[in-house]
Amino acid sequence: MQGNLPPEAQEKLEELQDLQETAQNVATQKQQAETQLTEAESALEALEDIDEDTGMYRQVGELLVESDYDDAYDDLEEKVDNLSVRVETLEKQEERVQEQFEDLQQELQQMLGGGGGGGPMGGPGAGGD
Repeated sequence: MQGNLPPEAQEKLEELQDLQETAQNVATQKQQAETQLTEAESALEALEDIDEDTGMYRQVGELLVESDYDDAYDDLEEKVDNLSVRVETLEKQEERVQEQFEDLQQELQQMLGGGGGGGPMGGPGAGGD
C-alpha cells in the first residue's frame, strides 16, 4: 500500500512510524524509572524502620562500602526525588507524543480521504508487552 501513497502521505506515514517508536521508547523508559522509584521508596521505608546505629553498607559498583545512616537516608531521599521528577517528565513526554501521533494520524486520514482508525498504542501491530 505504501508504494501507492502520494509523497506527502508517505512522509506523514513515516512520521507516524517514528512517533510510534518514540512512544514505545518513552514508555519503556518510564516503566524503568517507575520500577527504580518503587525500589528506592521501599528502601527508604525500610531504612526508616532501622535503628540509626545499625551498621549498613551501600553498593558502589561491585563493592559494598560502609555507610552511616544519615548518608544512606539522604542518598535515598535524593534518589526518590530525582526519580519522581523523571517519571513526571516522562509522563508529560508520553502525553505530548500521543497528542502528536493523534494529530498526525488525523492529518494522514484527511489526506487519504477520511476513514476511521484506532489509536497508536492499541491497534493491530502496535507492539505489545
